[in-house]
Amino acid sequence: MYNILICDDEKDIVSALKIYLSAEGYHTAEALNGKEALELLGGSEFHLILMDIMMPGLDGIKATALIREKYNIPVILLTAKGEDTDKVLGLNIGADDYITKPFNPVEMLARVKAQLRRYTNLGGMAKRENVLAMEGIELDDREKKVTLYGEPVSLTPTEYDILKLLMENPGKVFSSAEIYRTIWNDSAYKAEGTVAVHIRHLREKLELNPAEPRYLKVVWGQGYKMERGGKA
Repeated sequence: MYNILICDDEKDIVSALKIYLSAEGYHTAEALNGKEALELLGGSEFHLILMDIMMPGLDGIKATALIREKYNIPVILLTAKGEDTDKVLGLNIGADDYITKPFNPVEMLARVKAQLRRYTNLGGMAKRENVLAMEGIELDDREKKVTLYGEPVSLTPTEYDILKLLMENPGKVFSSAEIYRTIWNDSAYKAEGTVAVHIRHLREKLELNPAEPRYLKVVWGQGYKMERGGKA
């Protein structure tokens, strides 16, 4: 089931949201400000965030901007009437939707379900027929093509096969030898160097900052993995 993070300094709002969301089978966690939300995101997997705008310390706008630097999780802003400027600013920096307080529970749940469907089908790690998708990367194995946020990425056959292997096994660490045996169907003394070169090329083509990869991670002394959720 989906995990939803509620971030709001108004305890009555948090309690009401927890009741409605729990009744639908969602698991919830709560934070009282943006700083607490970021700390929770760093230690647990969430599929959606309900984020209040006006909070002490780190407010919802700044928190959303920081979240977007690392995560593609849907963010729905909780706004008050008259916060129209903040709504627009929030959407411009990466929020996916907003709900005006006091909210209608039916409308709130409908918006939550809509964003979770989008995340499941497009944003998170989702397996569809012949298609693998993770945080903006989509690999269509039927057409043998890869896109990054809808833009085509040109990969060599070997790069494609390595990416497919890692995307099919999110979070699993593969040693260089395992990758080499699987992709080349052979074993080699210099497998580590060969695989490292191909991983570097994949990072150059898929990572915004190859030096600080979001997707393709190295686990020192063990190998490589595709990070579940695309966390940095």
